[in-house]
Amino acid sequence: MTTEQRTLLSSWGLFVAVLLLMVGNGLTSVLLGVRSELEGFDTTTTGFVMASYFAGFLVGSQVAPRIMARVGHIRVFAGLSSLVAASSLAHALWVAPAPWIFLRLVFGFSMAGLYVVAESWLNDAVTNSNRGRVMGVYMVVAMGGLGLGQMLIGAGDPAGQSLFLIAGALVALAVVPVSLSGTSAPAFVTPPRLKPREIWEAAPLGIVGALGTGIANGALIGMAGVYATQVGLPPGRTALFVGAAAIGSVVLQWPVGFASDILGRRRSMLFVTLLAAAAAAMAAGLPPDGPAILFVMFLFGGFTFPMYSLSLSHVIDVLPAGRAVTASVAVVFVTGVGAIFGPLSASLAMSAFGPAGFFWTMATVHLAIGLYAIVRIVRRPVIKGMTPKPYVLVPARSTILLRLGRRTKKPGKGAG
Repeated sequence: MTTEQRTLLSSWGLFVAVLLLMVGNGLTSVLLGVRSELEGFDTTTTGFVMASYFAGFLVGSQVAPRIMARVGHIRVFAGLSSLVAASSLAHALWVAPAPWIFLRLVFGFSMAGLYVVAESWLNDAVTNSNRGRVMGVYMVVAMGGLGLGQMLIGAGDPAGQSLFLIAGALVALAVVPVSLSGTSAPAFVTPPRLKPREIWEAAPLGIVGALGTGIANGALIGMAGVYATQVGLPPGRTALFVGAAAIGSVVLQWPVGFASDILGRRRSMLFVTLLAAAAAAMAAGLPPDGPAILFVMFLFGGFTFPMYSLSLSHVIDVLPAGRAVTASVAVVFVTGVGAIFGPLSASLAMSAFGPAGFFWTMATVHLAIGLYAIVRIVRRPVIKGMTPKPYVLVPARSTILLRLGRRTKKPGKGAG
């Protein structure tokens, strides 16, 4: 049995827990968007509800590591899983904007802590030789679970309480495999911080890519259910619509990563973000109930979600050796800030231009990233002294990646 196989086998409980968490998370996210429309919330209010998840996530990603350093992985996982389950169930009891904003804050905060536990635990179990393959399996489990959860919107009546109960039960069950797993939790040390300004000076395109990706993906995750409801899609069709993007991210993440190792990060970011912009613009003009839009959503998800990994990989390429961990934390923070504005931007565009504003928001953001990438490539065609690392394949909402590897050469500033 190979080292990779032993790692995957010993981490079975963690993978099952992540799958259950992501299924519950995906179902809750799309359910709230659909239910907000059914309850008559205006689109801007719904945008604030969905954005509060990312605000809570941003705070949680900064606070949770400190809590875990004091009380350990398993206690944090059990406690935060209970908070996620309780907040998911409470959505069905208090159906109003203000309580939902608070509950989404709690939900996002708790999910951030759960991701910290899962990803730091997993990264402690892998080595530099098998990290990419193991994290690839993790990405498939995480994004596959998200897509499966979104597709469960067709399993019940969005106007009732049954789907909230299902989501809460799935999250609560995530504690079971972690508790029964025979693998000991590792010690956790909070990584040092790296200010976004330091990354900006070294790799400005990485910062712009992370911020823009946060906006686009926040809009997609937060407002896809709202769009589907506004255009009159039934629950079954809504499930296919919102799930297509997650499936696309699973299928295309590897090809995008391999291409970036050959073409270079910045050129890959340029091509991928422009393809995402084109897919979003194309979707805006397609009938929402036709087969073509499902394929286009598959392509859009396959291009927009890997942009986070491309941005992070580019930053790691150009920063000095030994800064990968702190760089990942800073990039996550920038992405989280963007994600807060994603649902808000999409909701304003949908209020002004109708449901198609959902797609035009994401198309505009990706086009802006592409234009900035062109400026950086033209201004600095070659980055001297850079030693590219293998593509860092991570979910778009990853919280922290430990031991991402070392670089052998130190680049100068202004590389992005």
